[in-house]
Amino acid sequence: MRKLVVFLLMVMTVVISACSQTNSTNNDNSKENDNFILVTGGPIVNTTSNYYGEETISDFYIGKYEVTQKEWVEVMGDNPSYFIGDNLPVEMVSWYDAIEYSNKRSISEGLEPYYNIESDKVDPDNISEYDPIKWIVTINEDANGYRLPTEAEWEYAASGGQLSENFTYSGSDTADDVSWYWRNAGDEYLTGDWHWPILEDNNNKTKEVGSKEANELGLFDMSGNVREWCWDWYEDAEIPSGSFRVVKGGGWIGDVSNNEISFRGKFEASGYGPDQGFRLARNR
Repeated sequence: MRKLVVFLLMVMTVVISACSQTNSTNNDNSKENDNFILVTGGPIVNTTSNYYGEETISDFYIGKYEVTQKEWVEVMGDNPSYFIGDNLPVEMVSWYDAIEYSNKRSISEGLEPYYNIESDKVDPDNISEYDPIKWIVTINEDANGYRLPTEAEWEYAASGGQLSENFTYSGSDTADDVSWYWRNAGDEYLTGDWHWPILEDNNNKTKEVGSKEANELGLFDMSGNVREWCWDWYEDAEIPSGSFRVVKGGGWIGDVSNNEISFRGKFEASGYGPDQGFRLARNR
């Protein structure tokens, strides 16, 4: 009898241990992927995309939300944003800031940094007259660290990937369902023509991430709230040089047309503003 009891206790210990390990594994995976969506690759099927019929995208992860101020402060230690709030998107960040954050967050989480940053050299491919920084930034293509999405990846994810319903905006044909822009980002819904004093008087500003409807993949704010940096030069994807980097999605200051998936914005890499943020991607 005593041997039987000992045996049963051993069996129970093994079962409990196995369950604990399984739960631990699930929790670890859940923790890692809670705020990231796996985007299954394939051809771009949304006909409004600039890359429709031209690009086939590989699997990748992308942030469910724009990078928040809480996430930024945890890594960088300060908060550059004009509008302050843990769950508001970080803004007032340049392309270089987003690159630096990507590497620092990767290192803090034990991932291999995606970018090589040579801040003491001048990038000969950056032909901007006004960018005083011009770091040389190259990539470690197979690294598992955080990075900015390419413009094609951004459009693919914003349009719902293989689940795309061919919407004009990310998740809807009605901008107000999914995006914050100049008409709806303040105290009252604005009509008439755009004028900056009207936006100021209306207390227009960024909104907490995820407070509008998601798109087909469960991604939020890919139309509106803050404009999002992409990796690419604006001028020509085939020529790795230019004056501007691509920004996508539009922001709370801009017109609704800027929120369209196909809209191509541009900004000097050193530029920043209260409607300029980003979201992260990762290789699968």
